[in-house]
Amino acid sequence: MTQQLALLGGNPVRTAPLPAYNTLGPEERAAVNAVLDSAVLSRFLGAWTPDFYGGDRVQALERAWEKHFDIAHAVSMNSATSCLYAAVGALGIGPGDEVIVSPYTMSASAVAAVVYGAIPVFADIDPATFCLSAETIAARITSRTKAIIVVDIFGQPADFGPIMTLARQHGLRVIEDNAQGPGARYHGRYSGTLADIGIFSLNYHKTIHCGEGGVAVTMDAELAERMRLIRNHAEAVTKPKGETNLVNLVGFNYRMTEIEAAIAAEQLKKLPTLLAARQANATRLSERLAGLPGIQTPFVQPSVEHGWYVYAIKYDASLSGVPRAKLAQALRAEGIPVGEGYVEPLYLQPMYQQRIAIGRDGFPFTYPGYQGELNYARGLCPVTEQMHFQTLLYADYVHAGLSLADVDSIANAWEKVLTQIDHLREDRA
Repeated sequence: MTQQLALLGGNPVRTAPLPAYNTLGPEERAAVNAVLDSAVLSRFLGAWTPDFYGGDRVQALERAWEKHFDIAHAVSMNSATSCLYAAVGALGIGPGDEVIVSPYTMSASAVAAVVYGAIPVFADIDPATFCLSAETIAARITSRTKAIIVVDIFGQPADFGPIMTLARQHGLRVIEDNAQGPGARYHGRYSGTLADIGIFSLNYHKTIHCGEGGVAVTMDAELAERMRLIRNHAEAVTKPKGETNLVNLVGFNYRMTEIEAAIAAEQLKKLPTLLAARQANATRLSERLAGLPGIQTPFVQPSVEHGWYVYAIKYDASLSGVPRAKLAQALRAEGIPVGEGYVEPLYLQPMYQQRIAIGRDGFPFTYPGYQGELNYARGLCPVTEQMHFQTLLYADYVHAGLSLADVDSIANAWEKVLTQIDHLREDRA
C-alpha cells in the first residue's frame, strides 16, 4: 500500500537530517600542528624580497597543484573571488571593455569585470548544461569584447572546444571559473585547465577546502606572474623588480596563509576519492530517478566526467499542474532538502538595475569612453530566467558523506512524491 505524503499527514521518508559533509581528518590536524610548531603562519612580504612569493607551504601547495592538474603555473590566493579579480587584471581588462559572463552563477564571476571598470555582458545559458555555450556567447560579441568568463556550473565543464575556437577567432581571452568542478574532466583534460586562466575554489562547502582559499592556474608564465603581483601589493615592487608594463598593477592583499596552504595540500590528496564517491552517488541517484514523471535528471555531456558540486533536476510543472514550490514543500516534508532555482539572474541585482557600482556617479556603467548599449532588462536571458523562476530544483544529494542508503532515501522521497503528485494538485492548503 502506498504511504500517504508527509505533507498531507503521512509519515516522512526520513526523520533524521542527511549526514553533513566533512572532509577534514587527522591528516589536516597534523599539517596544522606542523605549521604551529614552525611558528610561521605566513611569510608573505609586500616588498621585493624572497618572501614576496610566500612561505614554504604556500609554494609547496602551488607545486602540488601544478603536478596534479598537469598545468605549468598555479597561484594560490585567499579566495576564488580574489583569483577571478586577479585573472581579469592580469589580462589587462579596463574601462570601456566588455567581458561576456554568465548570469547564473555566484556574483563574483561578473563583478570581476566591474572591479576593473569593464562592463559585464550577460550571455544566456545552455538549457541542458546550465553553462554558457559558443552559440550564446557568439550572440554577445562586439568590437568592445575583450574576454569571456565561463563558469563550470554545478561541477560540469562547459563545452570548451567550440568556446575556445570562437574565442581565438575573435582574439578573445577566456577565464574558466571552475570553482565547483575540481577533478572533473573534459575530453580527458581537467576542468580548470581548459582556458587561458582557470580558477579553483577552496571555500568551505566545496569538494575540497581549507575554509577559505582559491588557486588560479595557467600555462602562460607572464599571466601567472602578473597574478602573483596583483596578489601582493604590485605597485610596491614594480620598480625594484623592473616591471615596465604597469597596466592593472595596483596590488591587493590576496595572500593565502601557511595554515590554509597546509590544509589545502592534504585536501588535494583526497580529491580523487572524494570525487569518485560523488560520481558513484550521482550515478545511483540518476538510475533511481530515471523515468519518474515530470522531471529530467542531470544531463552529462559525452566525453565529460562531471564534478557533481550539486545535483540539479529540471521539473516541468505543466505536466502535473503542481507548482514547483508545492513539489519542493512536499519533498521537505519527507525530510529531503531541496532548493528552488539557484541564484537570481545576476543582471536583476540592484547594482545592474540601478547602475551604481564604484563611486557615486555610476561608474563603470556611466563611463564616457564606453560606446556600447547597456541591457540588463528582465527577459535578457530567457533560458536562465525559466530555469530560476520555474524549472530548476537542486540540492547537495551526492557528496562523499552520504551512503548509498542515504542516496536511496532521497530517491525514495522523490519517487513517493512524484507518483502521488495528483494529491498535491488536489490539496489547496
